[in-house]
Amino acid sequence: QVRLRESGGGLVQDGGSLRLSCAASEWAFGSYAVGWFRQAPGKEREFVAVISWSGAGTIYADSAKGRFTISRDNAKNTVYLRMTSLKHEDTAVYYCAASTRGVIIQLESEFEYWGQGTQVTVSS
Repeated sequence: QVRLRESGGGLVQDGGSLRLSCAASEWAFGSYAVGWFRQAPGKEREFVAVISWSGAGTIYADSAKGRFTISRDNAKNTVYLRMTSLKHEDTAVYYCAASTRGVIIQLESEFEYWGQGTQVTVSS
């Protein structure tokens, strides 16, 4: 059972930056694809970004392109989401999720393991 723990959320002003981290409890995490999702109040959870097991492949939601960067350090069992030029509409709980498939995927149902989430609040 892989346990994921997100950190790095918080309150930031419009235009600011944050780096979220997703730390895993298991060394095999290095063979998993990892995605970031978010859920804003009153809305369904949505895909943000995903990175393949090697880090060579990434996909971003249109809302994240050009502003967010997903990366990973398999030696540390950690995946990061660097968020810049944050907007009020980025306010949400951000979740990381891991898939044993390893390849780039976007459907929530493809991810077997989920963290508890970290709150990101962008003040306008």
